[in-house]
Amino acid sequence: MKDSMRFFRQNNYSSGEMARMAQLVRASGTSMILPYDQFIEHDNRHAETESGAASPDYICKLAEEGGYNAVAIHYGVAKRHWTKLAGKVPLILKLNGKTSIPDQSLPLSVHTSFVEDAVKMGACAVGYTMYYGSPRQDEDMPQLAAVREECDRFGMPLVIWAYPRGKAVDSKGGKECSYLIESATRMAMEMGATVIKANLPEANPEVVNNDDVPQYYRDVEKQLLALSPKEQKWERARRVVEAAQGVPVLFSGGSKIGDDDLYENAQACVDAGAFGFIFGRNMWKRENKSALKLTKDFQKMLDNQKA
Repeated sequence: MKDSMRFFRQNNYSSGEMARMAQLVRASGTSMILPYDQFIEHDNRHAETESGAASPDYICKLAEEGGYNAVAIHYGVAKRHWTKLAGKVPLILKLNGKTSIPDQSLPLSVHTSFVEDAVKMGACAVGYTMYYGSPRQDEDMPQLAAVREECDRFGMPLVIWAYPRGKAVDSKGGKECSYLIESATRMAMEMGATVIKANLPEANPEVVNNDDVPQYYRDVEKQLLALSPKEQKWERARRVVEAAQGVPVLFSGGSKIGDDDLYENAQACVDAGAFGFIFGRNMWKRENKSALKLTKDFQKMLDNQKA
């Protein structure tokens, strides 16, 4: 039988972190999270879905029916809707966010709630979006450090959304390239993440000849591009997990994509040693029956992961 906490044994986690994370882990030692923080980040554009996912009650029902290990939501949804679940699905309280209205070249995700709110609500973890490479990192990093300090005080797991963003990122390969996702993942580890949420990188041939990109990553991208598209995907996923240096990685699904691509991406992440998935729009923007089938398929994929 697999050790259900095997992803956490190799690092120095506190007893509080371990106790709370144990509530978010499947018997196989993996996890599948349903995030629903996008209505802050993307305004109200997701209201029109075939599933009716504009309703937080629908999300809570999907999380319960799908056997998700947690929902990741902001304070208002947690207070008004998650509480109706009566503890059936654990809570990751998202602590910060931003709107899509201002110029996105200088992004900063600010507090929408605090670690103490999560403690009072009975959350099992908190989530924080770190915009790696943003020109406002002088505000982001101290804010994240203060959150981590509170997490340490309360024994609260910290899940860091490791997202490259901002005008400097755009000029150095973009938010989806291996160079910046790997680097953001490493930064999240350096900042003290309990778990890291990262995207699966995408190919970017422009990186190879971009003088703004370090030579090491220009060479890495050239080597990756020499592989087949499928081999690239597996190797890019493996490198992200390696960049985390033992901190468990949850891979995000990103924007809604087709079933075949989603299955292939998921398998690449599992084979790379992912801790699990945190799929939002790729679940709740689908019709309910389809979302539940995909959920069960991905849970089975995680449960069959080679230790």
